[in-house]
Amino acid sequence: MNEELRKQKHALVEKLGVLIETKDQLAPVEARILSYIILTGKAGTTFEDLVTKLCASKSTISTHLNHLQDLKKIIYFTKAGDRKKYFIINQDMITQGIDEMIDSWANQKQLHIEIKQYKEQANTIIPDETSKFDLEFHDNYIQFLNEATKSILELRTKITDK
Repeated sequence: MNEELRKQKHALVEKLGVLIETKDQLAPVEARILSYIILTGKAGTTFEDLVTKLCASKSTISTHLNHLQDLKKIIYFTKAGDRKKYFIINQDMITQGIDEMIDSWANQKQLHIEIKQYKEQANTIIPDETSKFDLEFHDNYIQFLNEATKSILELRTKITDK
C-alpha cells in the first residue's frame, strides 16, 4: 500500500472509529478495531496487524476482538497452511443494524400515531382555534418514517439477495 493510501486509511479509521464508538456504544479501541477491519475488506486482518497498526497492547486487542465476536460484528477465517486468524466483518452485522433501525422507526411511528390521536381528541374540546394542536408535524414525520422504512427494506433485500 502506498504512503498516501496508508495515511488516508489511518485517517478514516479514526473518523469511522469515532462514529462507531458513539453509535454503537463501543470502547474507543474496540471501535478502531472494527473500523480497521471494515477498511481492510475481504482480505481480513490478523491479530498481529491490529496490535501493530493500532498501537495497542495484545491483551487490549484480544479482549476487544473477543467482544466483537461475541456481538457477532466480526468473524474470522483461516488459510490453509497458515495458523493465523483473519478477521473480517460479519455480513449479518449490516442486516442486524437495518433490522434494529426498522424496529426503532416502527416504535417511533406508533408513538407519533398515538400522540396524533391524542391531539386530535384534544382539539375537539379546545374551543379556541389558535390554541389547537397542529398535527402537520406528525403527519410529515409518519410519512418520513414510512418512506425511510420502505427504502431501507429495499436496501436490505439487495444485501440479502447477493
